Amino acid sequence: MKIVKTILELQDARKELHGSVGFVPTMGALHNGHLSLIQKSLAQNDHTIVSVFVNPTQFLAGEDFEKYPKRTQADIKICELAGVDVLFMPTQEVMYSKIEPTLLAPAPKAYSLEGLARPGHFDGVLRVVLKLFNLSKPSRAYFGKKDAQQLYLIQNMVQSLFLNIEIIPCDIVREDDGLALSSRNVYLSEHERQEALLLSKSLKVASRAIMAKERDCERIKAEMRTSLKPLHVEYVEILNRDFDTIPTIELGNCIILVCAKVGTTRLIDNLWI
Repeated sequence: MKIVKTILELQDARKELHGSVGFVPTMGALHNGHLSLIQKSLAQNDHTIVSVFVNPTQFLAGEDFEKYPKRTQADIKICELAGVDVLFMPTQEVMYSKIEPTLLAPAPKAYSLEGLARPGHFDGVLRVVLKLFNLSKPSRAYFGKKDAQQLYLIQNMVQSLFLNIEIIPCDIVREDDGLALSSRNVYLSEHERQEALLLSKSLKVASRAIMAKERDCERIKAEMRTSLKPLHVEYVEILNRDFDTIPTIELGNCIILVCAKVGTTRLIDNLWI
């Protein structure tokens, strides 16, 4: 495995990769969720590039950019053992200049849910992802369904900017008790981790309601909110896969999304129906 840290090193390494190339962009602190993306890329491509970069432009003032978990040596070992070809680990100075164009995520889709709580967040996400696409020149790129809104906006960017990249959505990976894997789970105390299970349990409440033939979205969301007490709930929403509000469940075309604070840690989860 080659570890590269500059643009020139990555470009040189990319020239040596012949055939299909899969790309997995991450912010590090790799867990089994990231590993599932890497493994899917390895299975579907001749070569795989992984990036580890905590992107400052997607963090708002007061968020956890400075304390975002970093486990550099562990990340390197995980990628090496998995069989990654190239690991790109740039600094902020490598990825951004003092004067450069920006990219605005499309309103209103980027300013609801995550974008409502974190205005401008998706501008930074799309900006860095486009840079990474231009550098890695992948055949396919892999993103988790847990960040459903991010996935939708990246798919939209690829389509709108005519990028010749196939975006591969990957299923959420969970702990045995149902907690969705997240790098931010390390912030949770033992008690908070138990409270965090309420997110996945609320999705099970919705699933059971749908299996019982309930189709009214407002009634399902009300049941979910009740099951989330006493957490501070930021949103519970049911949308179609174009991220439009829908009054009734559309089987095969909707996503149930939840966001809540557990202690001071903001967690998200979702269920694709």
